[in-house]
Amino acid sequence: YPNPSSFSYERRFFCPFEYALQPPAWYKPEHIALEKPELPLGVSELRKYRGPQCFMIPGNHDWFDGLHTFMRYICHKSWLGGWFLPQKRSYFALKLPNGWWVFGLDQALHGDIDVYQFKFFAELCQQKVGESDSVILITHEPNWLLDWYWGDKTGTNVEYLIREYLKGRCKLRMAGDLHHYMRHSFIESKEPVHVQHLLVNGCGGAFLHPTHVFENFREFYGNKYETKIAYPSYDDSSKIALGNILKFRRKNWQFDVIGGFVYFVLVFSMFPQCDSFRILREDSWADRVNSFFTAMWNVVFEILEHSYVSLAGVVTLLMVSFFFVPTKLSRRRRALLGFLHAVAHLTSAVILMLLMELAIEICIRNNLLATSGYHTLYEWYRKVESEHFPDPTGLRTRLEQWTLGLYPACIKYLMSAFDIPEVMAVTRSTICRKGIESLPRGGAIIYYVCVFLYFWVLSTPVVSLVFGSYLYICINWFHIHFDEAFSSLRIANYKAFTRFHIKKNGDLEVFTFAVDKVPKDWMLDPDWDMEPKEPFQMSYTRKFPSKWRAASGSDPTNAVRIVDHFVIPRTPPDSPTSGSAS
Repeated sequence: YPNPSSFSYERRFFCPFEYALQPPAWYKPEHIALEKPELPLGVSELRKYRGPQCFMIPGNHDWFDGLHTFMRYICHKSWLGGWFLPQKRSYFALKLPNGWWVFGLDQALHGDIDVYQFKFFAELCQQKVGESDSVILITHEPNWLLDWYWGDKTGTNVEYLIREYLKGRCKLRMAGDLHHYMRHSFIESKEPVHVQHLLVNGCGGAFLHPTHVFENFREFYGNKYETKIAYPSYDDSSKIALGNILKFRRKNWQFDVIGGFVYFVLVFSMFPQCDSFRILREDSWADRVNSFFTAMWNVVFEILEHSYVSLAGVVTLLMVSFFFVPTKLSRRRRALLGFLHAVAHLTSAVILMLLMELAIEICIRNNLLATSGYHTLYEWYRKVESEHFPDPTGLRTRLEQWTLGLYPACIKYLMSAFDIPEVMAVTRSTICRKGIESLPRGGAIIYYVCVFLYFWVLSTPVVSLVFGSYLYICINWFHIHFDEAFSSLRIANYKAFTRFHIKKNGDLEVFTFAVDKVPKDWMLDPDWDMEPKEPFQMSYTRKFPSKWRAASGSDPTNAVRIVDHFVIPRTPPDSPTSGSAS
């Protein structure tokens, strides 16, 4: 993640697994497996291997390069850390004890299996899967949630496989993609049940996804479902979204660069506001507030009627705001929400511009700025220099002659560059007296650069606040932007994984373990470091196989808890396949 490459696979995928369970001593990272499975020494067949094995299906990101990296690193390698990789294709079928099967389907980028996969699994259902067997079907995308959310219908081949070939034997569907944990179980009815349980566990994702936007999911394949567990809970998920208002800027400081520039473009044509001080001439604060809002309206109408740059910025913002709203909403609602979003940004930019102009005008009228021209700071420097560092020998004069005037000129203009408020105020006064046409092009550029620097500093906190508030309102009120609103928070916590246990009577126990808070600092585990290691010892036989532990805070092995536990009863032999679970 985010793109399949040798670096991302080796450093972000293989490396953590190798830290948790080291590969065998004879393992070579550059090795390419031609004939799989390449069994370890002393193992004659796969079923006799007692170590952990790994089977996996690619996600959408793995398909960004046409599955090239996945095939190279998964289907043509034999080890993922200490896990053995017998897999030859991007999809698989596993026969487990007591009539249980696991089907791993590769949905590629179009959310469905191709005809070759369909043929493989259909023939397997007809020839190998018994009438009383049970199947766990794993896909990348949880299309039951995403189709409901987007009002779409995908995975027609998968649906046909479940309805016409599995015929009620699919007891559990699992998927990832959405970075949270949710389980829905069917509600008893007279209708045949195609899938008993729907489980999403994408808690290993790069960030957290909300659960409350899927709160109203109820139906799939004609069967009714109810939510059994959501992690984080609906209430917690809704509260987490508040971070868009409080933490958006801290988490996404790069947004300042774009946001500040956009705000400046929106009001570029309105600088300077030469008559802004009339707002403060009003007698009461109520009149001043009314005058301020009147000035705001005048600025907006000025943008719409006379400006070019600002008008182009406003039109562009309106278009971007409209297309940014997800297509889940109707076109009318998208237009309304996009318009309100753009208006919020435009209003904020105009308010900041007027406040900045008022501040400059107040400083000018109180003789704090625009008192001595462009080089006030340099003149102060020369005054202090002559008072405290006299030059009786005329060295400075000779330096000026020898450098052809560069000696004082460089200092003079360098100080002007650091005296931005004075340059801005003096130029503003000139524009207000004589008009923008009186300035040379270089002078106008210097003025707008100075204005931009100060306006950018003022606007960046506001643009982040407005955009974060927009995301918060959308995710909690309209249940849209679930990807943008939570990816912006970059939450690395709420990690979980699911494990199965087939009981002696054939029932399937499902456990989901979770860690609410993930450590950020890690250290070498002294127990792992001190444990004797034999040259050809398999790492899964060690007492301390994992290399790292938390350096601060609670270690995940101590903080882990069970967030979901349920049992899927085995279908009794020679009985019609039906949906029942506890």
